[in-house]
Amino acid sequence: MSTSSAHAAPGQQSDMAVLAALTPEALAACLTRELRDAAREEAVIPEREEAVAIFRRYLGRYQADIRNRFERYEIKGAAAAKMIAAFTDVMLRAIVDLAMRATEMVEPDNLAMPIGGLSGFSMAATGGYGRGLLAPFSDIDLLFLVADDAGERVHPLIEYILYFLWDLGVKVGHATRTVNECITEAAADTTVRTALLDARLLAGDTALFAMFEARYILACVEAGVAGFIQDKRRERLERHRRFGDSPYLVEPNIKEGRGGLRDLQTLYWMCRNTFGTRHVKDLLAPEFIWMGLLTEQEAARARRSWDFLWTVRLHLHYVAGRAEERLTFDTQPVIGARMGYTRHGRQNGVERFMRHYFLTAREVMRLTHVLEPAVLRQAQGPVAHAAKPDEAMREAGFTLLDGQILPDRGVSFDHEPIKMMQILDWARLRRRALHPLARHELIRWERRATTLRDNPEAARIFLDLLCGEIPAEEQRPRRRLLTSPPPSPAAEETGYAATYGSHPPSGHSHWLHILNETGIFGRLIPDWARIVGQMQFDTYHVFTVDEHTIEAVRIMDEVVSGRMADEIPIAYELVKGLNSRRALYMAVLLHDVAKGRGGDHSEIGAEIAADLCPRLGMSGEETETVSWLVLHHLLLSHTAFQRDIDDPKTILDVADIVQSPERLRLLLLLTIVDMRAVSNKVWNAWKATLLRELYVRVAEVLAGGLSTTERDVRVRHAKDIAAEALTEDGLSRQEIDRFLGLGYAGYWLSFDYETHRRHARLVRDADAVDAPLTVDVLPLPERGVTEVTVYTVDVPGLFSKIAGALALAGASIVDARIHTMTHGMALDTFWIQDTSGRAYEEAHRLARLSALIHQGLSGELDIEAEIARAGFGHMPLRMRAIHVPPRVVVDNGASNTYTVIEINGRDRPGLLHDVTEAMNKESLQIASAHITTYGVRAVDVFYVKDLFGLKITDKKRLEEIRERLLAGLKEAEAEASAQAAARYSA
Repeated sequence: MSTSSAHAAPGQQSDMAVLAALTPEALAACLTRELRDAAREEAVIPEREEAVAIFRRYLGRYQADIRNRFERYEIKGAAAAKMIAAFTDVMLRAIVDLAMRATEMVEPDNLAMPIGGLSGFSMAATGGYGRGLLAPFSDIDLLFLVADDAGERVHPLIEYILYFLWDLGVKVGHATRTVNECITEAAADTTVRTALLDARLLAGDTALFAMFEARYILACVEAGVAGFIQDKRRERLERHRRFGDSPYLVEPNIKEGRGGLRDLQTLYWMCRNTFGTRHVKDLLAPEFIWMGLLTEQEAARARRSWDFLWTVRLHLHYVAGRAEERLTFDTQPVIGARMGYTRHGRQNGVERFMRHYFLTAREVMRLTHVLEPAVLRQAQGPVAHAAKPDEAMREAGFTLLDGQILPDRGVSFDHEPIKMMQILDWARLRRRALHPLARHELIRWERRATTLRDNPEAARIFLDLLCGEIPAEEQRPRRRLLTSPPPSPAAEETGYAATYGSHPPSGHSHWLHILNETGIFGRLIPDWARIVGQMQFDTYHVFTVDEHTIEAVRIMDEVVSGRMADEIPIAYELVKGLNSRRALYMAVLLHDVAKGRGGDHSEIGAEIAADLCPRLGMSGEETETVSWLVLHHLLLSHTAFQRDIDDPKTILDVADIVQSPERLRLLLLLTIVDMRAVSNKVWNAWKATLLRELYVRVAEVLAGGLSTTERDVRVRHAKDIAAEALTEDGLSRQEIDRFLGLGYAGYWLSFDYETHRRHARLVRDADAVDAPLTVDVLPLPERGVTEVTVYTVDVPGLFSKIAGALALAGASIVDARIHTMTHGMALDTFWIQDTSGRAYEEAHRLARLSALIHQGLSGELDIEAEIARAGFGHMPLRMRAIHVPPRVVVDNGASNTYTVIEINGRDRPGLLHDVTEAMNKESLQIASAHITTYGVRAVDVFYVKDLFGLKITDKKRLEEIRERLLAGLKEAEAEASAQAAARYSA
């Protein structure tokens, strides 16, 4: 029996008393006592398993204690991370001591006296742990530093330490190197140099570690800081590309993303090499204020940002139970609640929390803009051949430093707020980057921009920054009191871009970003301030509202310049000869300005536009156009994706609202850039096709060419063209007449003549052999869809079975046309996409589609059972945090001949099957279906008639249908959710 059993109870009680105030010193004392008491008689150390158990117990105790104090708001995130690192130091030193005795590197009678094992060996913390900060589930980075002649001697010691840590369940990043190897590898690899920059001795030979530090510092001085800084900047650029270039992604990576902790650490590494700072907190110390690099307010905001990000990170680790750095949808509400964010007005807690995060990310970016250039200039010196200011620029109150523009000596943004707008105007016209000192001053005095809200000069400059064209060389910028400067020639471009990585600015979004990041935008236009950092808690939008809007302006620039002609050819054609450029850009800027206020953001935004545009100097005609565009900016996308554009009334309704060809062009351009700015995944060839077809048909009505009311004429015209094409294909007159007699009017108006030609061949071949079922699959990659045509006997529930079979294949139906021919056969057409929003093209995937439809319609496959098994299986757990309430809307005014039913619900496999099965039970005949998804929300629209082929007009019957469909939708979703929950828990 071990001696530990005799002493466990009293020892443990005294230890618990000591641990009540849990300090690193108390932990060291407790570990020493327990390890001594647990040792057997005449043994130097306890049994390994017992030692591991002791360490594991105290590891859990101090981690739990820190977590409790953190979650009770006694300490903030950065303080908790320091405490974890401090306790880890104690634990590691105790393990080293234990390892030395276990490997017999100390005398049993003199445990404090190294006999050579400790000499020539040091253990140091590196990386984040070296800086004295450790997140709950982060790796512990260790450097085992050995003397040149000590390798074989200390190998058992290092091995014991590592195996002991692994037995504890601790994740360790480690390296064993001599001093020479450290210097060599640091010179070859910036990552190693960065990790060693923060090396901190934990245990071992102090003389060896001191020699390493001296050699390392000397090597860094000899290598110079310029190369290191450039390497870190390249590394940061690559990291941003990998984790998202924008700090305003709705699921940000708080450590590696732009505006995250790693950006602050990168600044620290740069300053450490240049100014000799020893810790990240030194960035915010008084010295930086005295040096003029930061104001006291900036330093305070930076400190708050540092604490906030670390607090979020620790909550994220504790909630996830692992080293998770991405703030996903499912964790955002939990962490927001843990940090005390609750509903305030129309904003719920998670939106308020995420807005605070995005504003914090903006502060980190501001700090980078201010500090990094100062570091670069200190490290690299001034630019050798920078351009100099001319007399006109001097007269305006501006100068150039390192080829970048900034206020001249004696110019104050506080006394002359208009200078804040003028410097941006000069920078735009001269194609000069804004100097960091100028940006610094803009941030410092942004509150003074409130005095410019009714200033005509500020309004004129704002519009130029938003949509102004760069003047030709002979043109001069307009000034009220100043002589105009001549534009700088291209030959004067400085070498600053190559040296400092700041390129001459281009594009209107560049200036909007500066206005937004400095805070001037929100001061100048208060309505804009309300959407800064405003997230939309859904999976459709990738950016915050303000970032999405600026991205839309950037896309608009790309369209105007022709750089997106290949991706969006219709937009490139529309923008040629546009007469309302300013109105269009302003509509792009304001289309979502009322998001987050409750109510219809289009209506509220139109009112804001009507008030704001005149104050910015826009004419009455421009103001009316902007307000109208904002009001109707969702009209075309709603109609194209959720209505039957083959229905004449749909086209007439849109034409009645638009009324003008110019407005139609503007509205389509706004629709395209709005969708494309959501994310590049939202825009695809199928949506482009639908919008183009809608545009063409409405344009024809506005031009007075095609009259949508002459239905019989259009049907006759379609039949004539089809007959001509079939004659060319060699069909007999009898075969042609038979096919022309099979389709009702709706069929002939739903397809082009090429599709009619394919259908004729399909029907002829199937009827020739009395085939009960024919499935034809045709990839249409240029439209981004695959067309699936099913020709079979029409039976109730046919649509539902086909939809279920396609769902099992992983296909998403985006559109469908359902036609029963005069001889009782169904000719149903579905347009589908795969999970990435593209057409099915591979032969094996097309064969599987056909096989599943055959199996589903023949009864070989139990579709409902397979759908039930699928449930929410395809949906990541984080997506299930988004609440999508089921909704059914019945619209009897959208069509003259059909009742339109709109279903809103969570997208999942089999949703369309469940909905159409419910409609079948209500004896509804589906003529067409239009399916759109917005992240996890699906909007399915059906054009239906009753059992007798008539539009449903009885209000009681319509309400009955709506209630039953809604009840069925809720029941099916609850069942699928329960099955998915059971699967996840299992």
